[in-house]
Amino acid sequence: MMKQKLIFFLLMCTLGSPSTAHAQQVNDNNTPLHLMRPQYQVGYGVPTAAQVKQTIDRVLRYIDTETPATLVDRQTGQEVKRLQDINAGTQLKQGGFRLTSYEWGVTYSGVLAAYAATGDAAYRDYVLKRHQLLADIAPVFQKIYVKNKSIDGNIRRVIDPHALDDAGAVCCSMIKALLSERAGGRGDAQATALRPLIDHYADYIINKEYRLGDGTFARLRPQKNTVWLDDMFMGIPTVAYMGRLTGETRYYDEAARQVLQFADRMWVPDKQLFRHGWVEAMQPHPAFFWGRANGWALLTLCEVLDALPTTHPQWQQLCDLLRQHAEGLARLQHHNGFWHQLLDRADTYLETSATAIYTYCLAHAVCQGWIDAKAFGPVALMGWHAVASQVNAKGQVENVCVGTGMGFDAAFYAYRPVHVMAAHGYGPVIWAGAEIIRLLKQQHPKLNDSAVQFYDEEVPTAQPIFNYDGQIRY
Repeated sequence: MMKQKLIFFLLMCTLGSPSTAHAQQVNDNNTPLHLMRPQYQVGYGVPTAAQVKQTIDRVLRYIDTETPATLVDRQTGQEVKRLQDINAGTQLKQGGFRLTSYEWGVTYSGVLAAYAATGDAAYRDYVLKRHQLLADIAPVFQKIYVKNKSIDGNIRRVIDPHALDDAGAVCCSMIKALLSERAGGRGDAQATALRPLIDHYADYIINKEYRLGDGTFARLRPQKNTVWLDDMFMGIPTVAYMGRLTGETRYYDEAARQVLQFADRMWVPDKQLFRHGWVEAMQPHPAFFWGRANGWALLTLCEVLDALPTTHPQWQQLCDLLRQHAEGLARLQHHNGFWHQLLDRADTYLETSATAIYTYCLAHAVCQGWIDAKAFGPVALMGWHAVASQVNAKGQVENVCVGTGMGFDAAFYAYRPVHVMAAHGYGPVIWAGAEIIRLLKQQHPKLNDSAVQFYDEEVPTAQPIFNYDGQIRY
């Protein structure tokens, strides 16, 4: 076996490019040409769990430095350490990202998933520290807000949510944290701290958010009675997880109803994709298949299917919708593992956050047994190689589309900027890595004739795996 490996390594060294092979008069008779190394632009093959963790560890270290869980005085910049010293001039210390944004709600969920996949307490502690801070300061700032309405804007969205963006993703991450702590036998203190804030957020989502006449979550921008695909994720998972938290079936029913009412307006069957926006008064309804918004929709389906009992009357219908969406997305994956900014327009750029969300969702659906590992496992691994290639040495995530409103022309989406400080990429990258680790533990992917294959049981292999830097390993 070692001799075979050595021969193969020497072959790869000498046949690194077609020009080299031609110079040495390589032909079909004297060389196994099918073993020549492909010129992959990103990684290919089956990574190890350790490699994946190294990547998400780098991201965690970076976001930890950019999201200080600290209060400061707005005028002096001095740290405020005691709750009794908080006043209207106290604010969250500013880093590169906001602790209370929906993007960071996604990040909290992704980091919790990484803890579950790796057992590394650094992930759990990152989330619990920031959740605890928000829970501790909320009642104090509530009193200040009632008096003069002048408080830090990042804290205002906790005290007085104005949109699903303010409430949904952070609330859902808190419910997951509470349920996780309970499952680990550590839930009493966490429940005492987080439950009032969870109930506060959930009250806004369920009772105060604007809706259409049939109850579908909606907005008054950019047009009156606009349904945003993004709002599937911003609101529905929290509703579903409130069912898990309370055991009340009304939450499960409402979550399923919301998903299906979104799908009635947004799902385009012949594309197996969701349109980004739907305006009640608009005819016809244009369909722009924005990558990240389709990610929010697929992620919502994963979250709701996780939360709902499998005996729920709509569970199978929701699972079928996820399978159709997975099929539509798999057909559109670029050969470098990414997905395009506008999914069905190959002339738009390859975007990281959508790719990371799809990677998580497809890997998760395989792990849960909702979709076939043989068909979708290789797609998820390609997605991970693409995502990992966009995490730089500092742990920053590159080529992430910035915050995006809604448009009804292709140029609006095609020319949205990308930026390394776009917060939308960080949670999905960690979440994707966590689920790839889980996938590698549950499934049996191997290379066969240089292609990734998923098997029902462990099979031996001595074929090479190509790292991100192009080096060969076994």
